[in-house]
Amino acid sequence: MKLGLIAGNGKFPLLVLDAARAQGYEVVVAAIKEETFPEIEARGAASVHWLSLGELSKLIETFKAAGVTRAVMAGQVKHKQIFSAIRPDWRLAKLLLSLGTRNTDSLLGAVAKVLADEGIMLENSTALLEPLLAKSGVLSARRPTELELKDMAYGRAVARRLAEYDIGQTVVIAEAACVAVEAMEGTDATIERAGELMRSLSVESEPAGGSSLLSRALTVVKIAKPGQDMRFDVPVIGVATIEAMKRAGAGCLAIDAGRCLLLDGEAIVRAADEAGIAVCAE
Repeated sequence: MKLGLIAGNGKFPLLVLDAARAQGYEVVVAAIKEETFPEIEARGAASVHWLSLGELSKLIETFKAAGVTRAVMAGQVKHKQIFSAIRPDWRLAKLLLSLGTRNTDSLLGAVAKVLADEGIMLENSTALLEPLLAKSGVLSARRPTELELKDMAYGRAVARRLAEYDIGQTVVIAEAACVAVEAMEGTDATIERAGELMRSLSVESEPAGGSSLLSRALTVVKIAKPGQDMRFDVPVIGVATIEAMKRAGAGCLAIDAGRCLLLDGEAIVRAADEAGIAVCAE
């Protein structure tokens, strides 16, 4: 059995490769030069082909030459790369010009259609990693406070409206106020920005000798999109996210059960417990 793997950055594609090999797949990797971790070379794939992000035609030719008809897309490709100096080939350029909006769903959905037209079907990126999908409930030792529960509920409402437009998957809330919204920078950068903003507010209040009556405790909410296409752009959380929360002073993380991957498994919960962070999935 052959399986194509379109590998972006992070641990996600490495885990998919390991799981696929464990299930007997011969994995042909299309590694994105600008994104994929180099250690993918040492994970036992049948072959690894390095492609630039703009080389859609080469991706198709690589999979066809290897006899690949089923593929998985795993790992983030930073949305800002679309506006970088990377040069799209004729096929990708044609695709980009055809898009009404250049958000993740429209772009990757169009790529999936082009692949399907060439006989290469994209499958759910989480199919091989179902044990890593977040289970429903409080995952950490600490339960969220009443204030955090209110911020989680408000954050989910805000995030779902933003996700309808495919702007981002993460919002950071403090006392029912939206502190930061994810766009192209990614989840961890959004959390860092929220922490910097809160620290700047603390500094600004010091000369007056006063303090805000509002809590500055941050709650991070990361959700799947309404009608999330599980073939791509699935929400993922790693230990790095917990570390970013710790630096930012965030005390609670809310995610979607069954639709968010915990890439580092139990290590995420251990890191959260050590930092006193509550983690909830619903």
